[in-house]
Amino acid sequence: MPTLQFKGRSVVWNHHLSVPFRELKPVPEKSLTDKISLHDNLIIHGDNLHALKALLPTYSGKIKCIYIDPPYNTGNEGWKYNDNVNSPLMKEWLGKEVGIDDEERHEKWLCMMTPRLKLLRELMKDDGLLFVSINDIEVHRLKSVIDEIFGDDCHLATFIWNSRQNVDSRTLNGASQDHEYILCYSKESTCRIRGAQVDTSKYKNPDNDPRGQWMSSSIDGLAVKEARPNLHYIITNPATGTEYSPSPDNGWRFEPSTVAKLIEEERMIWPKNKNSKPRFKRYLNERKNEYTGFSTILKVGFTEAGTKELRIIMDQETIKFPKPVSLIKELITQGSDNDSIILDSFAGSGTTAHAVLDLNKEDGGNRKFILVECEDYANDITAERVRRVINGVPGAKKTELRDGLGGGFSYFELGEPIEIQKLLEGENLPSFDELARYVFFTATGEEIDIDKINQESGYIGSAREYDIYMIYKPEIEFLRKSALTLDYAENLPLHKGRTRVVFAPARFLSAEFMAMHRVEYCQLPYELYRGLK
Repeated sequence: MPTLQFKGRSVVWNHHLSVPFRELKPVPEKSLTDKISLHDNLIIHGDNLHALKALLPTYSGKIKCIYIDPPYNTGNEGWKYNDNVNSPLMKEWLGKEVGIDDEERHEKWLCMMTPRLKLLRELMKDDGLLFVSINDIEVHRLKSVIDEIFGDDCHLATFIWNSRQNVDSRTLNGASQDHEYILCYSKESTCRIRGAQVDTSKYKNPDNDPRGQWMSSSIDGLAVKEARPNLHYIITNPATGTEYSPSPDNGWRFEPSTVAKLIEEERMIWPKNKNSKPRFKRYLNERKNEYTGFSTILKVGFTEAGTKELRIIMDQETIKFPKPVSLIKELITQGSDNDSIILDSFAGSGTTAHAVLDLNKEDGGNRKFILVECEDYANDITAERVRRVINGVPGAKKTELRDGLGGGFSYFELGEPIEIQKLLEGENLPSFDELARYVFFTATGEEIDIDKINQESGYIGSAREYDIYMIYKPEIEFLRKSALTLDYAENLPLHKGRTRVVFAPARFLSAEFMAMHRVEYCQLPYELYRGLK
């Protein structure tokens, strides 16, 4: 597969692996829930690269649908390259605003997008879908990078969204840019989008056919005689003897034996005019799927509609050109089920959360959203919009918006990096639950059940044939004095044929004792990364 070479590629291609895990710190006063939980709807304020890494212990392989609307890199957006990569080139870029005259703006944009796309893929379910909005400035470069990360066989479609309602007459080159692109990728090549709902209104039963509702379908084919001579033949109405010839450019859709069976079953519809062509009855109960092909031309909502929606909700102008709710609802419908988790790591005005809540209200679904926003308006605009949509917007014309869609969310901010090598030095000590999430995920690759953590006993979870414990408190004096001791080992629950793995700063037990009692010791922090096989 061809690869796209760009300045900084070698530095950022595996940068996501070195990004440290961080604590996700709950902010009760900004949340809209009685019980803050990482399994709730989430709004996270912080750099999305670090937020995506922080989500891995809980959501790796769990996200069904991802929609992102990254900066289009127009040169007028004012975004900055801020990833802390240990490279002279990257350090030179850090914190500098990317403008139209920046000759390296395309390289910077690709360096920003690459590690985020890699983490997004890790978060996706095996049957998950990714939708990325973009315009023609970066679409060709973006597609090349995603092809390499996801595999070009996982590219399901490139949708063209009719984004502009009215022609732009101000353009300098005379062309009105009336569309944007939405790239769609799956994690596995066998995945597919849902498809368009079949229009069953076309099915009627005017002749009281006992086989049920039917619609009239053409039997015209698509092949010339030279290509498919078996599809070019005369069809005769047995009742009248009238003969019908196929179009020389198309032929018939079916072979003679199939048409003979349709005639026998009285499924042929004979025209009153001999110059017309026969058709056949297609019965509704014969459809194997209630969905059909979904057009890659999206005519749903306009940018102007998104702007009006946000203005009504916020009662003022805030973010420019937000996507309309109707567009995101359509994408979520195509890429998820009614109990899926939907992630948007460039959350902006919070349209994705609005779309999820709106869909749940419509069909009684239990979808959940995760929004990540790095800008300072994460609370005042992103989360505030979601609060108003949930609680209701006085004066809104739409009843559901006026009355509120219901729901809630937990608000988190990014905390300090969990740097295990500093544990024994007493720096940036995470809480027991946060370290438990990190230890369990890093050692097993599985999600921890937070509700089963027992800090008093040290139990943090079970995986395969292991029950995992951790001796830890976020206190440096505790860590300096703590160890896996005889008393601790003897108070562990009966092993019942399973190995009890204990993470602790030290141990005072013999290897013979541990082997006899099925206890395995892993030293914090040094053995954390070995994994449990």
